[in-house]
Amino acid sequence: MRAEVRVLGIVQGVGFRPFIYRLATELKLKGYVRNRGDAGVEIVVEGDEDSVRSFIRRIEADKPPAAQISRLDAKLMEDKGGFEEFKILKSTEERGDAGSIIPPDMSVCENCLKEFFNPSNRRYRYYFITCTDCGPRYTIIERLPYDRPNTTMRGFPLCPQCLKEYTSPEDRRFHAQTVACPTCGPKAFLADRNGVEISCGDPFLEAGKLLAEGFILAIKGIGGFHIATSTVNPEPVRKLRKAKYREQKPFAIMARSLEAARTFAQVSSLEEKLLTSPERPIVLLKKSGEYYLAEEISPGLHNIGVMLPYTGLHYLLFEGARDEPALVMTSGNLPAEPIISDNKEAVEKLSGFVDYFLFHERRIAQPCDDSVVKSVDGKPVFIRRSRGYAPAPIKISDRLKRVAVAYGAEENVTACIAFNGKAFLSQYVGEVEKVEGVAYLERTVRRLLALTGVKPEVLACDLHPRFNSTLLARKHA
Repeated sequence: MRAEVRVLGIVQGVGFRPFIYRLATELKLKGYVRNRGDAGVEIVVEGDEDSVRSFIRRIEADKPPAAQISRLDAKLMEDKGGFEEFKILKSTEERGDAGSIIPPDMSVCENCLKEFFNPSNRRYRYYFITCTDCGPRYTIIERLPYDRPNTTMRGFPLCPQCLKEYTSPEDRRFHAQTVACPTCGPKAFLADRNGVEISCGDPFLEAGKLLAEGFILAIKGIGGFHIATSTVNPEPVRKLRKAKYREQKPFAIMARSLEAARTFAQVSSLEEKLLTSPERPIVLLKKSGEYYLAEEISPGLHNIGVMLPYTGLHYLLFEGARDEPALVMTSGNLPAEPIISDNKEAVEKLSGFVDYFLFHERRIAQPCDDSVVKSVDGKPVFIRRSRGYAPAPIKISDRLKRVAVAYGAEENVTACIAFNGKAFLSQYVGEVEKVEGVAYLERTVRRLLALTGVKPEVLACDLHPRFNSTLLARKHA
């Protein structure tokens, strides 16, 4: 029997092809699997009838944890022959039905962390350690299908050891597009406020020490820059507050661990689940009676926004900042402007108040701010839905029969594309009062349209005729 299968949903960048390969091999089926240009997956298998039917059932039942299947079409027919084995074929740019999307970025997984902290592992302390189950996705994709040449990892050819892992079906990094190591992956370096590289043995340890000493650093992560400093020294926090024109608005912080967070904040079971989830959002926590961090972080408030490390880079910073229970980690931007993701722009705009920069070589295709979540009556409520969640869709009423694009208003903007009972929300865009914000919103809308593969039929905007988001919608109309 032969089965021709199309799968839609979040099925690229989540280890889906390796899963299909292993499942087909286990059931002794022949054929192929490949990614498509519409973010879906195409599968053809041939074998005995029981095995083919079992294969189709198990696609849904045994799919990878991060995969989401919104639609599975399977056509059964007689064998056509011509297959000698099962293979992962080169991706095709063909597009069909819309509805699939690239997954959000995911925090580094437990398996990778075990290697990261293991001195005998070749990825020991490698800040960009990832596998098929974790790491950046949305922030590195430039075009579909999701293959390394279509991401910002294309400039880093695999070394022989990484290539062996990439091509070994039994390996956790089989067809992992973000695979890299200290030999072949992006390099990181410390720079002064003028962007000039500083020679030092370990840029992360040195950066951590500088943070603990009260300096302000701009740190390039996976979705953009954070501006970081000490949480126990009030002076740099005051300086940062003045530089960002934020007299009262609280700063988010990153705790070194869940245990460290409990020393200054109350953490419920739901909040613990959110803090340690693969999405790793900022969670608003109540300050504990023993709160001892600088009051300037969240002045006059009973709560504080806390997140945990979500890349190897963050764990290395805390190695250098040994006595810091947490670090201020606020968005790297100027007032009313989007988060900065480019090294050169960071120096141009932040050097007036940043003492040092921690750069890396990988470009960020899609800037993405941190998500913010709050527990309300035992349920999570989004304050900001961004990294870790965008651009995954949410279900809505299917009464909307046309493809609609929503542009937001003037502040706290998020773009949205809705069709077929789903709303694909962009990352947090922020304010669009300035030209930088408008350009960011326009890029975000165009990228979301390219990733979903749809053509807009309805453009929704605010009724205010002079909002820049309204003017942008009229321009696109």
